[in-house]
Amino acid sequence: APRLPIRSSSLRHAAVTAAAATVTMVKYAHEPSNPTKSAKARGSDLRVHFKNTRESAMALKQMELGKAKSYLEAVMERKRCIVFRRFCGGVGRTAQAKNEGSTNGQGRWPVKSVEVLLNLLKNAESNAELKGLDTDNLVISHIQVNKAQRQRRRTYRAHGRINPYMSSPCHVELTLSEKESGVAKEAEATQERKKSKKELAKLRSGAVSKSS
Repeated sequence: APRLPIRSSSLRHAAVTAAAATVTMVKYAHEPSNPTKSAKARGSDLRVHFKNTRESAMALKQMELGKAKSYLEAVMERKRCIVFRRFCGGVGRTAQAKNEGSTNGQGRWPVKSVEVLLNLLKNAESNAELKGLDTDNLVISHIQVNKAQRQRRRTYRAHGRINPYMSSPCHVELTLSEKESGVAKEAEATQERKKSKKELAKLRSGAVSKSS
């Protein structure tokens, strides 16, 4: 049977919907103070545990990009650990946590969460290179982990019962910014400090005793 010609209006509609799908803007919870000197990356509905990812992200706050990447790679090789500070119920203790500045000595090696964060850092680094930023001078100025919608599966129990088997995915966003050079403080003029009432009274009493 001969094929029917495709209408141009349907083609135009398909092209518009495809363009709209590619132009959808991603919303960030935090905007950098200087967008021209910053690069961002974001991951949604990541299949990694929220608690492990949150603790791993907090360990990277305000860290230099190169140091953060080497730290995460060392965690994947189990040479260093992630310190668990908030979600630390039932977490074992390790000497590596003490070396990372932990007060309770609790730490783990959440490899899946670390791998996701490492990929996001590399993504943000590529975005920074595209903007022409100095990648050797970047720090993690912002990193945030939010809970995503929990996904439901099922597990079968005795006597025909079914229990929920939930997962706890998360959203992650981070911002890399160039380090700001510190402004040198101006030399403060040497001003004589105001004396208190007690000091003035002591001076007066000393002057009186000398005169007498």
